[in-house]
Amino acid sequence: MAIKFSVIISLILLLTTVDFSQEIQRDTTIPRYAYSTIPEFWSQMNDIFNDPNFSNAQWGVVIQSLETGEYFYKRNEDKLFMPASNLKLFTTSAGLILLGSDYKFKTNVYMNGTIDGSVLKGDLVIQGRGDPTISSRFYDGNMFKVYENWADSLLDMGIDEITGNIIGDDNAFDGVGLGAGWAWDYESSWFAAPTSAICFNDNCVNITVTVNKKNHQPVISVMPDTKYIIVLNKVMTVPKDSSTSIQAYRELGTNVITVFGTIRDNSDSVKTYVTVNNPTQYAMVVLKDVLRRKGIVIDGYPIDVNDMTTTLDYSKMKFLFTQYSPPLKEIVKAINKLSINLYAEQLLKTIGLELKGYGTAANGISAEYKLFKDMGINPEGMNIVDGSGLSRLDLVTPRQVVTLLSYMYKSKDFIPFFNSLPIAGVDGSLGDRMQNTKAQGRIRAKPGFLEGVRSLSGYAYTGDNEPVAFSIIVNNYNVPVKLAENIQDLVCLRLANFKRK
Repeated sequence: MAIKFSVIISLILLLTTVDFSQEIQRDTTIPRYAYSTIPEFWSQMNDIFNDPNFSNAQWGVVIQSLETGEYFYKRNEDKLFMPASNLKLFTTSAGLILLGSDYKFKTNVYMNGTIDGSVLKGDLVIQGRGDPTISSRFYDGNMFKVYENWADSLLDMGIDEITGNIIGDDNAFDGVGLGAGWAWDYESSWFAAPTSAICFNDNCVNITVTVNKKNHQPVISVMPDTKYIIVLNKVMTVPKDSSTSIQAYRELGTNVITVFGTIRDNSDSVKTYVTVNNPTQYAMVVLKDVLRRKGIVIDGYPIDVNDMTTTLDYSKMKFLFTQYSPPLKEIVKAINKLSINLYAEQLLKTIGLELKGYGTAANGISAEYKLFKDMGINPEGMNIVDGSGLSRLDLVTPRQVVTLLSYMYKSKDFIPFFNSLPIAGVDGSLGDRMQNTKAQGRIRAKPGFLEGVRSLSGYAYTGDNEPVAFSIIVNNYNVPVKLAENIQDLVCLRLANFKRK
């Protein structure tokens, strides 16, 4: 019977033109899979993971009951795997425990000078401490909202002119923007935005390509509309029966962005996002523009503190106000549900800043390792180099992932952690998987993806409402990623239907 089952699974996985959700839904009508014993379930898992499409790959799996501690299934549980974005589970759990679910990032605003009537004779200094949320994401789609609030605060203080510079102090973090082991060709991509103690708009610019209806030429608009970047338009308009394909590339170490590809003559607008070089300088350029639009005269320049010839002395400055981020329990939702790498990297360095006094990845990881040891995870048996999992140097075992999940299940921070995970068939990066199946709404898990890596780890509730922690990771496959997802989804469906005899 096992041979027949493998044949059925292989046929399902190869029929890519068929809606997979219909296939796994149909599977729920087979009574023998709804009521089972652990040995029978284990045998079913062996059939699934022995799929010949992955004969050259490696699966690592742990599925464990959170009520009894019994293992539903294990496979290569202690081997090291690249986790991809499953590493965010480690970063967000550490952030919630070490910083607290109500922790808020702070950005402090000072003046270095004196007030003469309505004039600030001196500099406006922005002291960043890692807040990644100064963007449109938490402010009703208005990327300028925080800066506009700052302008209003200055105007309320009676300040309508600044004779000096707008200085961004990002020295709470190191100057290493990219993670160890990140691919060099990631640098332009929004998912590899560089870290900085001062961030604005996810350290990216938004690029929109449209077609001019009069002359049929491609038009590029940039938000924010700033002179900090230079955009070269290499896009071509193609006939209406052709395809649209837009890409953008920023020359390494510069802010010169080339947008290229094709756009159909009747195409809707196409949006893409490109990272910036030196996020602090970028943030100060935009801040100066916003202050001016609000009616504040700026005589000086936007400056990165590292370009100054003198050292800032906060004891001689006047504190003006503090910008607080939303609480961490809301930010971890963006990290896990939406898988925003920048937010994970900012959180890792902020852990280092708050616990070790300086925001570096190494300091954050050192603090995490101490916590993981308390969780029962041996840090010497893993390798973590960043916060997001974007690096191919990150290595963890499936057992370590499930140990973390089990610890969090019993933790006082479980609710914000659990609420941050994508819900199968409902939202986040699992919103389009397992829809219209019994697994929908019963699986809360974090997917991960790199070339040759697909991971899925989180919590499931069985047909008996038994809570289960699981980790399913595959490395080194060379078949379409959909086939790996189908196997993961099938396992989740088995769990959602599983009832003990």
